[in-house]
Amino acid sequence: MSAGLLASFRHALRGIVDSLRRERNLKIHAVATVAVIGFGFASSLPNWKWVALWLAIGLVWSAELLNTAIEGWCDLVQPEPDERVRRIKDAAAGAVLAAAFAAAAVGLLVFL
Repeated sequence: MSAGLLASFRHALRGIVDSLRRERNLKIHAVATVAVIGFGFASSLPNWKWVALWLAIGLVWSAELLNTAIEGWCDLVQPEPDERVRRIKDAAAGAVLAAAFAAAAVGLLVFL
């Protein structure tokens, strides 16, 4: 692997770790992730169910990290209250909620 590619991975991991340290909702997702993985091991899931769970987990984490980035960018560009920024932040938060609902539905189908 090239040095540039390794640096890209380091930056991405730093972004995840920094966000996990600062963002309450990402901490909640982390606890839920650990619980789901624990339930998965306790249930001896077949491979296809693990695939579904990992895709759902990845969807939620990706949405939450993008939401964090969007909110941070909005706060940087427009620190004062602004209706347009509120709508942007609400839409990004809505994307996380939609991903979480989809992941919950996957979890229900896998475990029930």
